[in-house]
Amino acid sequence: MSPDPTLAKRALRAELRERRQNLSQHERDIATIGLTQNLEAVTLDLAARSIACFLSTPMEPNTRPFINWAEAQGLRVLFPISRDDGLLDWTVGEESVETEGLHGMPEAVGELLGPIAINDVDLIIVPAASVDESGMRMGWGRGYFDKTLGSMENCPPVYAVIFDSEFVDEVPREVHDQPVNGVVTPTRILTF
Repeated sequence: MSPDPTLAKRALRAELRERRQNLSQHERDIATIGLTQNLEAVTLDLAARSIACFLSTPMEPNTRPFINWAEAQGLRVLFPISRDDGLLDWTVGEESVETEGLHGMPEAVGELLGPIAINDVDLIIVPAASVDESGMRMGWGRGYFDKTLGSMENCPPVYAVIFDSEFVDEVPREVHDQPVNGVVTPTRILTF
């Protein structure tokens, strides 16, 4: 009998969370430089003019330098806003300030554009706890991005952002889990 994917995910998430907490500031700084360069490369390669990207927490790979670059290039950047119903609203964050969202996640402040605003972007950058060789993404358990991606009719390329050690042979999967088109780490860009 195969192990319960919910329990397997919980154990893997705990291990990954601990690993992230043990990274030194120097390791984080080096990772941010590589990650930013690789996210810029993916964006240029896809000729994206509009992207959706999350604001990282202190424990996650840092997306802010990439977001600053994208905005400086004149790209339209949509940021996710958590809702009680498990869906995501989006904003361009025109006020250039952040607040703490529903689950303690950093969120941009601005006019709410509604869940379907993401249908207009050329590239989606999502957080992940881990991604495996088949492109299956394991998130942190709230299901926001799985619901969003699963509901999109014409989904643009979706890239998950993780640290190098979080790319694994296989992640536990459940029916609702959504794969990604690629992974961006501090040292690699992988397309599935």
